[in-house]
Amino acid sequence: MLQKENSYAEQQATFSWPIPEYFNIGVASCDRWADGSGRRAIISEDRNGVVTTYTFDQLKALSNQVAHLWLASGIRRGDRLGIFLPQCVETVIAHLAAYKIGAITIPLFSLFGPDALQFRLSDSGARLLITDSEGEQKIRGIRNALPELQAVFCIERESGAACPENCQPFWDRLQSLPADFTPVDTLADDPAVIIYTSGTTGKPKGALHAHRVLLGHLPGVEISHDFFPQPDDLMWTPADWAWIGGLLDVLLPALYHGVPVLARRFEKFEPTAVFGLIARHQVKNIFFPPTALKILRTVADPKKQWQYNLRSVASGGESLGDELIHWGQQALGVTINEFYGQTECNIVVSGCASLFPRKAGTMGRAVPGHAVAIVDEHGVPVAAGVTGNIAIKSPDPVMFLGYWNNPAASADKFAGGYLLTGDLGQCDDEGYFRYVGRDDDVITSAGYRIGPGPIEECLLKHPAVKIAAVIGKKDAHRTEIVKAFIVLNEGFADSAELVAAIQEHVRTHLAAHEYPREIAFLDALPSTPTGKIMRRTLRDAENAGT
Repeated sequence: MLQKENSYAEQQATFSWPIPEYFNIGVASCDRWADGSGRRAIISEDRNGVVTTYTFDQLKALSNQVAHLWLASGIRRGDRLGIFLPQCVETVIAHLAAYKIGAITIPLFSLFGPDALQFRLSDSGARLLITDSEGEQKIRGIRNALPELQAVFCIERESGAACPENCQPFWDRLQSLPADFTPVDTLADDPAVIIYTSGTTGKPKGALHAHRVLLGHLPGVEISHDFFPQPDDLMWTPADWAWIGGLLDVLLPALYHGVPVLARRFEKFEPTAVFGLIARHQVKNIFFPPTALKILRTVADPKKQWQYNLRSVASGGESLGDELIHWGQQALGVTINEFYGQTECNIVVSGCASLFPRKAGTMGRAVPGHAVAIVDEHGVPVAAGVTGNIAIKSPDPVMFLGYWNNPAASADKFAGGYLLTGDLGQCDDEGYFRYVGRDDDVITSAGYRIGPGPIEECLLKHPAVKIAAVIGKKDAHRTEIVKAFIVLNEGFADSAELVAAIQEHVRTHLAAHEYPREIAFLDALPSTPTGKIMRRTLRDAENAGT
């Protein structure tokens, strides 16, 4: 664990990775806390507001029973196992049990449709799936296209409810199984989980991670949550546990540290319900995707309506901007710590308000233990202030083993001993990293290379703008022009006058070559399930006819 009393320079200089030869996520995140003390692990609130608390002792017993169930179903070490569930205790014990037997989990977003499911289950060769009745309905139509999928378990256990055809009743099968189990000895480098990328740059790829990935996440989680854990911490996120942000930024690190996790997934992110949840359970630590923060900002004076006392809020995925940071200080009572990473190598840069001052326009500094640099296309570090590829020196405990069954794509991810994130950035002489944009999001206009991030941040400061995305549109004279797609706040309507006012706003606050020469108003922007705006979708549609 990082030491709160040490400076950032001291943290960097003294940090060393405690990576043992053998390590198992299931044991480290559960069994070591199951000491009979009744320590809380999962606090589950269902759609009707009914709360059920599970201790680490209960998680150990349940996950041991599930481990026996997986083995009885023919799952062996190295086999893949799909978990198609929302935030619930079944998700937790399914993961823990799989790790204990040496299997590889495939987390699947609860809102995935049949096509997304078929690709991931087929690509991974999953042999078993655990889901609920809604998930089973989606699987039913593609089951014949998944010859390797041998068993499907359904978690519903309402009295008198019939298990769907071709499924097995999960809870009924557990009843007679023993609560004792001896986990297999897994190496820290043994594979544990495949998390598929969101597919913003092509087909999703399965990032294969080892058991050590949990240890690799710990410094980033600790620093982004201001030296997590602290007494009385309780963690929650609206992000689905199928994504790396929910599973490895929240659920597993919190359990590893013996901190309880609140399980509550909203079908629709409604800000008043979210503030009510935070107050009701006295949540202390939250990972909020940027889109969630922007929605929460629509609530006026939340502290006057709810009693809550947050200790830390972290966010990653998109740059927040100074306006949102200031709102967080006023409305949430904390400085939101931005962090940076990706599915293949996560939380390697972070802010930490209690360790070093925030610098406007940056996303923080390298997390202790990670060697982060700005490099050229050959993996050679560039000078401070020069735009290049954000990269992480290999090896690194949080770094993926490679893409599942895709060695060519795995090799393309590296250059000069660095993992290339595909994002462009800058690093100043104090070690602060600035995000410029995706390599393929960068706009080339009249000889200028323009990142969409600063323009989008500027647009959000205009009172009419709710959400914005910026792309490069092909242009015969300038190569590309800047085009903005905007969702308007209530009370504003599309007009030539508003377009001109927004253009002048950007021209005034940034530079003449950065203002959007074209603006389109939309009802919504295309985004991934994790809330990242899909600029590529906008760009491809815009340039299709040119």
